[in-house]
Amino acid sequence: MGFKGITVHHGGPIAEIVVDVPPVNALPVQGWFDLAEAVLSAGRDPSTRVVVLRAEGKGFNAGVDIKEMQRTSGFEALVGANRGCYAAFAAVYECEVPVLAAVHGFCLGGGIGLVGNADIVVASEDAYFGLPEVDRGALGAATHLARLVPAHLMRAMVYTCRNVTAAELRHHGSVLDVVPRGELRDAAFEVAGRIAEKDPYVLRRAKESLNGIDPVDVKRSYRFEQGFTFELNLMGAGDRHRDAFVDRTDPAPDGA
Repeated sequence: MGFKGITVHHGGPIAEIVVDVPPVNALPVQGWFDLAEAVLSAGRDPSTRVVVLRAEGKGFNAGVDIKEMQRTSGFEALVGANRGCYAAFAAVYECEVPVLAAVHGFCLGGGIGLVGNADIVVASEDAYFGLPEVDRGALGAATHLARLVPAHLMRAMVYTCRNVTAAELRHHGSVLDVVPRGELRDAAFEVAGRIAEKDPYVLRRAKESLNGIDPVDVKRSYRFEQGFTFELNLMGAGDRHRDAFVDRTDPAPDGA
């Protein structure tokens, strides 16, 4: 892989993929593609029964690297980020085995795409989730947010850019467990261990069958959303809001 912020630890039936991209785990274009390849490769390995996706640092994921996008001339970085996010979100969904996301701190923008497509979510008490896309002149990942919260809350979160806590998502049933920050990895591996005890052939068929009965085609739905991001960019709204974000002085981890 061409990007060094993603590592894969593969010991026995549990593959652990760790994102560590200081300061806020906002991934550049190559990072999204490499994350996609890491997830798919782990799932293709016949010894893997479950993938744990987690992060180091201040939070789980702050979305795309807006600064990379704004310092790149033309549309190459914008198109790359859109294609990279599409690939990474699809990889989590299409991974041949269950993917468990272990979330701490902030999970924003592209992080929602990863977590919304995961099979199981375990979170720390400090975790919060949101889509700041409207404030960034972009759209996308409402497809995945809709897998985490009810429809009207999803709309409110998109329009207002408000966040929700891990405790709220546990109430809605989309987060399995909420634990103290220091216990997150152990909690994730405890659940993954229970999955790893199952027959590997049956697990893979279970993943395939559950994807097959989903009422929404997440890949097509997300691609539809992305079309509006291109429109906003062509009309100037995207650059205007991204420039404002880059010019900000506070380091809040709210990528797109």
